[in-house]
Amino acid sequence: MDIDAIHKALANPVRRQILHWLKDPHQHFAEQEHPLDLGVCCKLIDQRTGLSQSTVSAHLATLHKAGLVSTRRVGQFIYFQRNEEVIRAFLDQLNDGL
Repeated sequence: MDIDAIHKALANPVRRQILHWLKDPHQHFAEQEHPLDLGVCCKLIDQRTGLSQSTVSAHLATLHKAGLVSTRRVGQFIYFQRNEEVIRAFLDQLNDGL
């Protein structure tokens, strides 16, 4: 677990908002056609943020590099899910370290 990469990823409010949405995808992405257990399609995340596709891709890449999200490719689309194991480990580290 790269603590510094996680802190960097969480320093941006857009990335925190994406993680919040991915915490409850049924509430925030109910319109997705594929089952949400695959993750959330990057296209829907783009639409929800209202930012350009390239900006959202950069945010998702930062979250992925930090290990906070995992990805799955289905056809031409990439689906994102929170990596709850890493998030829990980070929070535990934060609680134990401070």
